Amino acid sequence: MKEPVGLRFIHPDLDSSVSGVGIVTTPAGRLERVQGEQTVRQALLMLLSTRPGERVMRPEYGCDLHRLVFEPNDETTAGVVIHHVRRAIERWERRVEILDLDAGPDPEDPGRLEIVLEYRVRFLAETHRLRWSMSLSMSLSGDGVP
Repeated sequence: MKEPVGLRFIHPDLDSSVSGVGIVTTPAGRLERVQGEQTVRQALLMLLSTRPGERVMRPEYGCDLHRLVFEPNDETTAGVVIHHVRRAIERWERRVEILDLDAGPDPEDPGRLEIVLEYRVRFLAETHRLRWSMSLSMSLSGDGVP
């Protein structure tokens, strides 16, 4: 299977280390690309940060994490988060096999819930880890830290 290639996209909630928003261009003015696992990681972050109904022509695309804002940061909420994330990935990101998925209160900030996804990209033999943090009081953000 050919390794996927995609356009590099910066979302302000997903990559706070880089300035700017949107599609990235190279110094020569060409569209910057990502390859392989980075394409899949970027797609996962976009899936988790998109509310169903936000995407034009794909109203069902996204993950229902936004529904959990203002819920208590407890095991029940963590279980619902795991359900929503698993369902979204299984439906929209078939390149990924979920190896482990967990959620719980962020030890650094009790107002945030941390989601940890361990996955394998089906066309690669490597496993990867994605950390996603969501505020239960305001908005979503992911750090994409491996």
